[in-house]
Amino acid sequence: MDVHDPDALTRVTPETSLVEAECIFCKIGRGEIPAKPAYRDADVIAIEDVNPQAPTHLLVLPLRHYASLGDLLESGNTGLASALLRVAANLGHERGGDDGFRLVVNTGPHGGQTVGHLHLHVLAGRSLTWPPG
Repeated sequence: MDVHDPDALTRVTPETSLVEAECIFCKIGRGEIPAKPAYRDADVIAIEDVNPQAPTHLLVLPLRHYASLGDLLESGNTGLASALLRVAANLGHERGGDDGFRLVVNTGPHGGQTVGHLHLHVLAGRSLTWPPG
């Protein structure tokens, strides 16, 4: 990766793994920044959101860096996409119980994405209104 290339930190290549030095979620995945974990396996981590918008607000993210859901899908890594959804849904069921939960994937600035690393929000614990935002 060329660290002098400003797009290199978000460009996904087959060689890209946890090498995005400035990505906060990559740093969390590497253990450089502490987070309250809710789940972890070899490919996925779930953490408590530091600015929760509901009593339960988790972030489910791949340990490998993908800037957005589109980037993950374009990579053809459908196994990881499935794993993210499975972990998010399982945590939603566990934390939301019979009352339900919401999964949100923000993409791009107009979609509300504030960190350029794919992540799913799991929201539960209160009635969630529609439309959001």
